[in-house]
Amino acid sequence: MCFSPLYLVSLPLYLPLMYLRLSAFYLFYFAAIGALVPYWSVYLKSLGYGAEEIGALIAIIMVTKIVAPYIWGWIADRSGRRIGIVRLASLLAFVTFGGVFLGSGFWWLALVMCVFSFFWNASLPQFEALTLNSLGNETQRYSSIRLWGSMGFILAVIGLGYFLEYFGIATLPVVLMLLFLGIWLGSLAVPEQRAGQRMAGKGSIFEALRQPGVLTLLLLCFLMQLSHGPYYTFFSIYLEDNGYSRSDVGQLWALGVIAEIGVFLVMHRLLPRLGARTLLVASLMLTALRWFLISLFVQHPALIITAQVLHAASFGVYHAVMISLIHKYFCGQYQGRGQALYSSLSFGAGGALGSFISGYAWTALGPRETFFLAAVVSAAALVIAWRGLRPGSSPLMSEN
Repeated sequence: MCFSPLYLVSLPLYLPLMYLRLSAFYLFYFAAIGALVPYWSVYLKSLGYGAEEIGALIAIIMVTKIVAPYIWGWIADRSGRRIGIVRLASLLAFVTFGGVFLGSGFWWLALVMCVFSFFWNASLPQFEALTLNSLGNETQRYSSIRLWGSMGFILAVIGLGYFLEYFGIATLPVVLMLLFLGIWLGSLAVPEQRAGQRMAGKGSIFEALRQPGVLTLLLLCFLMQLSHGPYYTFFSIYLEDNGYSRSDVGQLWALGVIAEIGVFLVMHRLLPRLGARTLLVASLMLTALRWFLISLFVQHPALIITAQVLHAASFGVYHAVMISLIHKYFCGQYQGRGQALYSSLSFGAGGALGSFISGYAWTALGPRETFFLAAVVSAAALVIAWRGLRPGSSPLMSEN
């Protein structure tokens, strides 16, 4: 467990105020995701772009996650000024996203998305490390703070569903600019002296990578987000093409995150009781079921609702387990780079390849077949987890 003894003195008085400050950042950050992920593809479609172009433009946001988090993580670990990195990245993301108002050509949008997302993708991994450090030896309570990000996502995705139906999808960039501004303002509330404390650590990051189970975990991160490619890129379009209204789409996205919040509220009890391996295997199995239901039963609202409730497993359980394990495997001064690796290989490499492939599969195979392929990828990850993360394979991979 990685924490500084200095925290033990001030935890009782410090944590309640810090909860509020950390939660505000998550609220705005994931509200922006609630606007960007479900509706950006719809906005691009309104500009006349086809499935392959939409997949490529969204993949750009993911591609920068392969490189940007690790670069910024290295800087943060070396400088010890983690919140300073978060503030700078948040401000530059706000400024550079303004480029979408200057043109709508494919290559211009590709350039804007590349520059914007280089900064946008820098802040969250460092803020995750900051949050876990702030909790000291109470890291199981991470989900109690992170759930406010889920609340922000719900407010954005439901509110925008109605807002965009009334005012039109063309207003989406303005809404995003306001949310990006809120992220930067939220980062200013986190005190520099707490965020800047450097953690003591030994060895190198390569020693962490050589620990039993680490490479398997990173592979699972990659495959999990690869399977999410069709969902994050085309789920909104898929629903609209099958007769769902834009407000229906917003409510379905929100339902998934409500289920996620429910899991976050109890994860601090589930993780110690059931163990990381059991929860991870269960989340992969339920993720495969989720994509299977979306693939074959889009015309059945009850089953689509069931699929969205499974977001509690495919993101909520999975993410809480992974964040906890990465924090424990990558100790001390390598925490920033550990969280960056998690972000780079999962939301970066896995998400980018998933978005890119889904764009071509959507055209070549069809929507149902694309989601079915996502279910196959999740099932493959399940087999790898079952065989590669056996109980006792690592001190952290226990069943209790």
